Amino acid sequence: MKAEELKGKTSDELKKMLVDMRKEQFNLRFQKSGGQLEGTAQLRKVRRDIARVKTFLTQQQDAA
Repeated sequence: MKAEELKGKTSDELKKMLVDMRKEQFNLRFQKSGGQLEGTAQLRKVRRDIARVKTFLTQQQDAA
């Protein structure tokens, strides 16, 4: 996910995205521990996307 995509989102949309990404991260971790995950780069991508969303949420809260 690119930062440009996040700029136009509201805080409610970002919070929903954050919940969805955390669920995805949980599922990927579960697959990794079971040996079913093929591409471990997915974990890194999701982790960084979560960080981006949290950064934008913080910026919006500081601006308000």
